[in-house]
Amino acid sequence: MSSALGTPLTPIIVKRIITLEDLRDRSLAVDANNVLYQFLSLIRISDGTPLMDSAGNVTSHLVGLMFRTTRLICDYGIRTIFVFDGKPPQLKEKEIERRKALREKATDEWRAAVKAGDYATAWSKAVTTSRLTKPLIEDAKKLLELLGIPYLQAPSEGEAQAAHMAKRGDVWAANSRDYDSLLFGAPRLVRYVTISGSEFLPSKGTSRPLEPEVIDLNELLSHYEITHEQLVDLAILIGTDFNDGIKGVGPKTALKLVKKYGRLEALPNEIKSKLPAIYDDIRSVFLKPQVEDNYHIIWGDLKERELYDFLCDQRGFSKERVKTVIERMKNFYARGKQSILDKWRK
Repeated sequence: MSSALGTPLTPIIVKRIITLEDLRDRSLAVDANNVLYQFLSLIRISDGTPLMDSAGNVTSHLVGLMFRTTRLICDYGIRTIFVFDGKPPQLKEKEIERRKALREKATDEWRAAVKAGDYATAWSKAVTTSRLTKPLIEDAKKLLELLGIPYLQAPSEGEAQAAHMAKRGDVWAANSRDYDSLLFGAPRLVRYVTISGSEFLPSKGTSRPLEPEVIDLNELLSHYEITHEQLVDLAILIGTDFNDGIKGVGPKTALKLVKKYGRLEALPNEIKSKLPAIYDDIRSVFLKPQVEDNYHIIWGDLKERELYDFLCDQRGFSKERVKTVIERMKNFYARGKQSILDKWRK
């Protein structure tokens, strides 16, 4: 089965470690749902409870968007265009149910740990309980609009749309922690675009340092002398969000198989018989994804009064924190938003 990082390709990934400075003035199509889940998972109080306003509305994801995204834009000139998931492919139903079961189990364990006063365990369990609901997504879109930051609604998988935008040259790279962007054909995938430079590992209860990295699809394919179609076949062998992998077949073994036999149809029967009957449909999800061509990337204006109303009056943020973000964006616009955006377009 696929991991929390989509298809688990780590052992065969060819990557280059970079810095945020290397991304200066670059444009990224951001897998919005992926990023918002990160914020919801990690921005919590000591017992694992997410940040909320007095009415019980979760605000962790808004905090992440406010402070991380605006710093990436203003301090590094990184143009972020958020792409939200649409309707998931029908083939993903099993994976969605699996994730739901994991969240429910983690929620029970979190409550038990809180009751026992074991806040370290509670926090580690809480990071896997996050649910990205429609109201949370609508709040995120509203905040982006008020900040003037563009976003798109994908018809289906956000990663597929982000990859499509990168293939068209409308953005420099797709930005997600999932490797699936490569399966959707993103020519470049940028991971770990973070200010903090660390990631909490719930299974170990510790954090690890993170550095931004870029994966070039052509370099990856050339390194192993395989095609994009073979990379997708490799992924099906080890497991994706749409199918369980073959037991005992990891990325390195799958790579050997596709290099030796070329494609899934040519595999020996003892291996091919273990593939899902719908493997060609899974291929199509990655190779012919549902994407939108008719989109517009439009940067808006900073809506100062509406930001104070939404964040302070409606969601309980302190005026000082909101003022910090507003001043940051105002300085960015004062430096000449149009000239900066023109340079990005070029």
